[in-house]
Amino acid sequence: MNYRRAFIKNSYVHLIVVSYERKSIFVDNIELLRHAFKNAKQFFCFEIIAICVLPDHIHVILNPENIEEYPKIITSIKYYFSKNYNVEVETPTYGYVNKGEKGLFQRRFFEHTIKDQEELNNQINYIHYNPLKHGLVNKVKDWRYSSFHKFVKQGLYDNDWGSSEDIENIKDIDFE
Repeated sequence: MNYRRAFIKNSYVHLIVVSYERKSIFVDNIELLRHAFKNAKQFFCFEIIAICVLPDHIHVILNPENIEEYPKIITSIKYYFSKNYNVEVETPTYGYVNKGEKGLFQRRFFEHTIKDQEELNNQINYIHYNPLKHGLVNKVKDWRYSSFHKFVKQGLYDNDWGSSEDIENIKDIDFE
């Protein structure tokens, strides 16, 4: 099956990468994941606008220099992570074995091209709110594995962002 992806020059893209069967592998291997992103930056020119790493999935907004390379960026990250993941995994299906995959990631990833500044702001809010949405923390500021604290340092968020008033503005945004 061929998937059509939108490649709009000078745009941002919100990507969601999910582990196979939603296994909790990302937070426990956060350093490996960081190295996978750094490795991808050696081959591709992109900026990470916002990111949130959860146990079983990753939200990231990228601004690639060449928009057509974002699938390759994700492939590079998945490849590096899989190649260096030291825990034995059970390869789930013949299709994974046939393609030489370990079965750490769902094959596909979700992408959403961001069209304007308002949508970018909404997507960033959604990403930072995600750990609270999944019940991993009681306050957005308590989740260590996101760019939220970088945004606070830049004065773009108040440290206590995520109150009931803030939630009203983002509660209808759902991309999973």
